[in-house]
Amino acid sequence: MWYHWVPMSRAKDGSDAAVRERILTAAFEAFQERGYAATSTLEIATRARVSKRELYSLVGNKQEMLIAAIGERARRLQAPADMPTLRDRATLAQVLTAFGSRFVREVSDPDVVAVFRLAIAEAIQAPEVARTLDSLGRETGRAALRHIMTRACAAGLLDGRPADLAEQFAGLLWRDLMIGLLLGVVQRPTPRAIEARARDAAEAFLRLYPIP
Repeated sequence: MWYHWVPMSRAKDGSDAAVRERILTAAFEAFQERGYAATSTLEIATRARVSKRELYSLVGNKQEMLIAAIGERARRLQAPADMPTLRDRATLAQVLTAFGSRFVREVSDPDVVAVFRLAIAEAIQAPEVARTLDSLGRETGRAALRHIMTRACAAGLLDGRPADLAEQFAGLLWRDLMIGLLLGVVQRPTPRAIEARARDAAEAFLRLYPIP
């Protein structure tokens, strides 16, 4: 799951928001246990203890449930609104380190890795899972990095196409960590290790792209 929701009965909290959370929790539990394609809306409604009418009214169909969860998590990967003005390379290094740390921390969360595994497992039967994850989840992170690189180029701190620069930094940041997480052969890095990884990636990136 992308969330650590605690199911609540309607008797305890009858608000639409609480019931919606319960539906989404039930949906992702079912997706992980049975697979996205094999899970029916009836099964989700039964698990969530709601009627199908309630389910469609509060959340929508299965794909809308997927979009709701992935979209909410993806918003955490947007470029910070309060990003400092990029006047020098030291500030750029700080911004890249901060964003890289958050990027790895969010995406390496076991619940997020589980959604990547779900998308891979369902690539043939339900390709919309992978498309949604790519367009909402992965693209948000890529767009945030492009934004940072665009600002850095405009400030004369970097030279190149922002999309290429963003891809290069992401490669230095992740290396083969995501493959290891998906295979279950490595553990999620500690917060200290994540920060060190981001800092090393920022330093390596700036060595590759000296001041124009």
